[in-house]
Amino acid sequence: MYSKIGSALVLAFCLASGLSAREVGGRIVDASNAPIQGANVWWLDAKTGTTTDAQGHFRIPFSRETDRLKISYVGYQTDTLSATLFNETNDVQIALNEAVYLEEVQIAGRRPGLVASRITTLKVETITQDELCKAACCNLSESFETNPSVDVSYSDAATGAKQIKLLGLSGTYVQMLSEGIPFIRGLASPYGLSHVPGPWMESIQVSKGAASVINGYEAITGQINVEYKKPMTSDLLSVNLFMADNLRSEVNADWALKLNPYTSTSTFVHYENETREHDANGDGFMDLPAVEQASLLHRWYYNKNGYTSQFAIKGLDETRQSGQTRHGNHAGTSTDPLYRIDLATQRIEAFAKNGYVFNPERNRSVGLITSVSWHDQDAVYGNRVYDASQRNAYANLIWQSDVGLNHKLVAGSSILLDDMQETFGQRQSNTTEVVPGAFAEFAWKPLAELNVLAGLRYDHSSWFGGFVTPRMHVKYDPLHWLHLRANVGKGHRSTRVLSENSFLLASSRSFELAQGDEWQQEIAWNSGLSAQFYIPLGLRELTLGLESYNTDFRQQVVVDVDSDPTAVTFSPLQGTSYANVYQADLQYELLRGLQLGAAFRYTDAKTTYNGILRERPLTSRYKGLFTLSWQDAMKRWQFDGNLQFNGSARLPGIADSYSPTFNIFNAQATRYFRWGSIYVGGENLGNFTQANPILGAEDPWGASFDASQVWGPVHGSKYYVGLRYSIKQKK
Repeated sequence: MYSKIGSALVLAFCLASGLSAREVGGRIVDASNAPIQGANVWWLDAKTGTTTDAQGHFRIPFSRETDRLKISYVGYQTDTLSATLFNETNDVQIALNEAVYLEEVQIAGRRPGLVASRITTLKVETITQDELCKAACCNLSESFETNPSVDVSYSDAATGAKQIKLLGLSGTYVQMLSEGIPFIRGLASPYGLSHVPGPWMESIQVSKGAASVINGYEAITGQINVEYKKPMTSDLLSVNLFMADNLRSEVNADWALKLNPYTSTSTFVHYENETREHDANGDGFMDLPAVEQASLLHRWYYNKNGYTSQFAIKGLDETRQSGQTRHGNHAGTSTDPLYRIDLATQRIEAFAKNGYVFNPERNRSVGLITSVSWHDQDAVYGNRVYDASQRNAYANLIWQSDVGLNHKLVAGSSILLDDMQETFGQRQSNTTEVVPGAFAEFAWKPLAELNVLAGLRYDHSSWFGGFVTPRMHVKYDPLHWLHLRANVGKGHRSTRVLSENSFLLASSRSFELAQGDEWQQEIAWNSGLSAQFYIPLGLRELTLGLESYNTDFRQQVVVDVDSDPTAVTFSPLQGTSYANVYQADLQYELLRGLQLGAAFRYTDAKTTYNGILRERPLTSRYKGLFTLSWQDAMKRWQFDGNLQFNGSARLPGIADSYSPTFNIFNAQATRYFRWGSIYVGGENLGNFTQANPILGAEDPWGASFDASQVWGPVHGSKYYVGLRYSIKQKK
């Protein structure tokens, strides 16, 4: 890749600049200059490694054991480079060859969109921007269609609220992070997924089971971290236009400006409009809510001489209306008015990150992350009013350093403040929780094939007092094609039962609430085992994953919609509650440019309701996913499709009854140009819908009205078209 003369010149330069006392860094790209995310970078015959970020960048402490750096990625030739090739500014760009040679036969591979790191001790799956573009992906809630681990479904058939399910449990047990900062919590839980525009995202990282203690104590079933586009690596201008056949339209745009080699800034805008009433099944209720949303994000980035600073601020305004249509068969009268749902949401959030590397050779640095947010929501469900506002402040001070050759220590302290004001009918609640804490995480590599990561944190809640959160991860690679991981850890969570379950207000059920909803902290242990196989099959590599996770609750707030069809009760767990999940998945490139994905998951999730251990309602026992993606050699055309097999789920009620199984098929075609791409697609092409998703729709003021028992799609086929346009930065 580099000439001998060039290598000698770079060697002389590096010796003069003192290479051995700093970090080595660069950027990994493919032959078309596109960044390669998740490439493995490590020192040959040493025990220090890393992976590239979404823009292909990496940084790794200089090794005193060897000067040979190895770079590998599935479908590309492995490259070994001399450290002398890296310059003082660490801006070296390394192009990997997509061809893998075997007995003089050339095989070209395509980067997978779902990347599982081969080096990290934690099992982290990264959903890349390539994967996000395989579907419309208008917001975060629509970003998991091709992901076998995360399910997203409607919480009810009226408001459009969506919820994540991970490891058989609802998204309230998943710690949602935005660039490492907790968000979508409390009042933002029901609709927060739709407040993150898809075109703004650079990547999504999914970590199942016990996560790192650095980001907090709340992760019970895992962490999902969203990374926005970075100003220093973004296009000068990027535009995404979208329209669906139900007249839903979206405009997304972002532009970045590099002010100098150290400072850059970017601005993101988003607007969506879906205000037309639709009632395809004729039940008198809108199939989808009428939504109008606008949001703006502005961020800054500065990096010089080991100091990095970031700042961002975001604002959002949304109106959401649903309920009976104004011209339907069940239109209201003067004595029996229309049942309507009206929600107005305003949110402002900001964060700042500051970090300084004061000893690159020891990877020693300190960083401070701070964030604040204000979330206000005014909601009317029929004749029930629920108004609430939440203020949140968060700070996390992190120090890290290598400790000896094969040890690394990360330690720090954090503080979390949540202030919530709620008005529900005659009930008013003003609660504030303050949680300071301290943590330490120790990484140890006793053998080249063995990694151990142990974390411990202590926090003190103004509600519950002190509590300890231990977590441990182990990664063992007995063979280069087999990676084994095990993890166990504890999670804690403060509940906000009304705000987190406000979608249940779309029913006639009464809410049986205790005075103050801070009376129960949820505590659970999670343990997991996984095996990742990288099997040579023909001239390519098949990736096979097997995993098993168990979540066992010691304390839990039980949401009971079974015992009384006219009420929902919240009570402390009296008995057993657990979720066991078993999953197998594979990825393989069948032919050049043709990628196959398949997965199967079985879920056994049960909770004690009113003294009886029963399956959790509306939780499918199994799910299958089959994906195909083809892209021609010139990257002019791409076709993507996925087929979901959904198993039966127990329906709420005293007697056990189950929903039918059903399948969902989605497809998209993309035509690429030098300036961007045009895409067309369809969702739920089989036009399958849940029959009568709203119970008692003919009399929404009656006792049997309930829009919260959703187990399948509430609307039929949807077709869409979109355009992506970009202008690259000048080099």
